Amino acid sequence: MTKDGLRLDDGFSGGADGVYESLIHAHRGLGDEESAALNARLVLILAHEVGDPAVLAAAIALARRSLRPAAEAR
Repeated sequence: MTKDGLRLDDGFSGGADGVYESLIHAHRGLGDEESAALNARLVLILAHEVGDPAVLAAAIALARRSLRPAAEAR
């Protein structure tokens, strides 16, 4: 684990491809708005499972670091 509580190991025990396929399958046939709603629901469900505000804050920061705000993209 990192100092902020995020895992560094393979949390899927070698099954990451299957997890990715499950996510792709869940979005199949959905429009953009439905897909965004599914992602939002999934994030909230998983955040509840994690249950640690500090770990969630670290995960949010990590995810955000790879994105540019829309204003910068113009």
